[in-house]
Amino acid sequence: MCGMTGFVLAHAGMSGARLRATAATMAAALRHRGPDDAGAWADEQAGVALGHVRLAILDLSPAGHQPMASDSGRYVIAFNGEIYNHLALRAALQAAGAAPPWRGHSDTETLLAGFEHWGVAGTLERSVGMFAIALWDVHARTLTLARDRFGEKPLYYGWAGRGAERAFVFGSELKALRAYPGFDAGVCRESLAQYLRLMYVPAPLSIYQGIYKLQPGCLLTLRDAPPGQGPDAPLLPGEEYGTLALQRWWSLARAVSDGARAPLAEAEAVPALAAQLREAVRLQSLADVPLGAFLSGGVDSATIVALMQAQASRPVQTFTIGFEEAGFDESPHARAVAQHLGTNHQALFVAAAQTREVIPLLPQMFDEPFADSSQIPTYLVCQAARRQVTVALSGDGGDELFGGYNRYFWGPRIWQRVGAWPHGLRQAGARGLLAVSPGRWDAWLSRAGLVRPGEKLHKLGRALQGANTVDELYANLVSEWPAGHGLVLGAGKITDLPLPQPDAGIEDAAARMMYRDAMTYLPDDILCKVDRAAMAVSLETRTPFLDHRVAELVWRMPMHTKLSGDVGKWALREVLYEHVPRALIERPKAGFAIPVGQWLRGALRDWAEALLDECVLREQGYLDPRPIGVAWRQHLSGRYDWTARLWSVLMFQAWLEASR
Repeated sequence: MCGMTGFVLAHAGMSGARLRATAATMAAALRHRGPDDAGAWADEQAGVALGHVRLAILDLSPAGHQPMASDSGRYVIAFNGEIYNHLALRAALQAAGAAPPWRGHSDTETLLAGFEHWGVAGTLERSVGMFAIALWDVHARTLTLARDRFGEKPLYYGWAGRGAERAFVFGSELKALRAYPGFDAGVCRESLAQYLRLMYVPAPLSIYQGIYKLQPGCLLTLRDAPPGQGPDAPLLPGEEYGTLALQRWWSLARAVSDGARAPLAEAEAVPALAAQLREAVRLQSLADVPLGAFLSGGVDSATIVALMQAQASRPVQTFTIGFEEAGFDESPHARAVAQHLGTNHQALFVAAAQTREVIPLLPQMFDEPFADSSQIPTYLVCQAARRQVTVALSGDGGDELFGGYNRYFWGPRIWQRVGAWPHGLRQAGARGLLAVSPGRWDAWLSRAGLVRPGEKLHKLGRALQGANTVDELYANLVSEWPAGHGLVLGAGKITDLPLPQPDAGIEDAAARMMYRDAMTYLPDDILCKVDRAAMAVSLETRTPFLDHRVAELVWRMPMHTKLSGDVGKWALREVLYEHVPRALIERPKAGFAIPVGQWLRGALRDWAEALLDECVLREQGYLDPRPIGVAWRQHLSGRYDWTARLWSVLMFQAWLEASR
């Protein structure tokens, strides 16, 4: 795991020493991603430079230093990630007579040899791993940026600088781009509006005007010098702009369609899944440094740890975090699973004050506004793990692949009941849900064993308002501030970003929800959260569920092997129950939550009120203070829980304050 960055001048003319120094400065902004080594490389004639910082995982020797040139000298790479099957790729190159004299045993060197023999796309298609790559072809004077299939590793690009220093810039995090001389991109109001709706900035947008995220599974090629100005909107796959071209090298949409055309029989599903997951965990357990895993006690992390321990020769190091607040501590469940599996388990217990100390770190850690409050415990568990290990496996991706979110059950079911109602009647029903306060709903339904039913019924009521299809219901369910909220001054009409759609296999409404989450929420929220929190403490995280062979297999499985009655992840549970008793796992899904809403009414109130001050908001000119003030007062009253909405505003305000 590392950090990479670089730039290509619109007009070559900068000296080689200046090129390397600038790239080194940009890379230094990413030092937390790679504390073990750093390097810079430049081609003065072409006006291109690459910078890199290294967290050594495979081949700890100087033979793994980057930027790295291929054996022939044609390619130079700056690479962030891991290629888990790189030894198999080396064997294939050897068998084809295409292996160079190996200098070391890093996966970076393997990639370069593959590019020489199979080409860029051909090598990536053969690779199992997570990565963001910048590759300069010295012969063709072409830069290629590539991102892994699911977006585990980040990659930003855009334009910065003025005059002779105008350049196409790129890097693992925005802070590297901001370190380029003359960077002056302003806040993109469309991105801000999307962020307040979704709680994250969705790809291909970034919070900055003219700076974009490379979408998962895509290649961006820049042939020769870049155009002096970037496009007015981000490129979509298949589009070109000047010397830039964007294309997909892997498509989840294609995997979904292929799975529909070649479905697995139900009897094959669980054995095939167990075998493929075992292989994914085996590959991702290879490292030249200490390795462990996160263990929450839920289905996803327990499955990964169970398969790790089954293939390990000694107890696996596992980590969880516990909280003092009642109702938020999942650590006893993790401890029970760890004891059954025989792992070397460590639980870190933190007080509320320790947790709140993380909040001032978030703007720098995430680089752009990000409002999934589980970012805080994620950072804390990564920090705890890093004291013992350099690599940790996680269960991320399980919810999106196997049907772990409540909306997959209740969204289609509710729509089946109310979708045929006249629009007016449906809106009346929504108003009825909202007419009763969340606290009153909680009091009425407390004996039903539901977790925060009032909050969920209000969310459903808001989602039903304006929904005319089950897909619109889904869009509302994943939104906090509603579409067209008008909160961002000067943003204009908020439009949904287009998503590629499979041509088959997605007629089921729940399947469409899972697909869309995998395309948006997974890379832009879940994987972003884990990457930034882990990299802030120089910890590499790996996600076996996102081995593309696992994902492709899962999309071949019948839908009822994922969502079965009122049970999600049915097939995954069957794999897990070969190792862990049902009684240790079967309980309501709790998530990785902390009591932010309570803190906003108490210990964080002064901090929040300073950021939400009406005069401050008006002076900044980004947000309309009126709806924010209403939400704040209603939240303080205790009758409504606007934690998520307020947290999104607070995280933007904190980021804006820190970025000045």
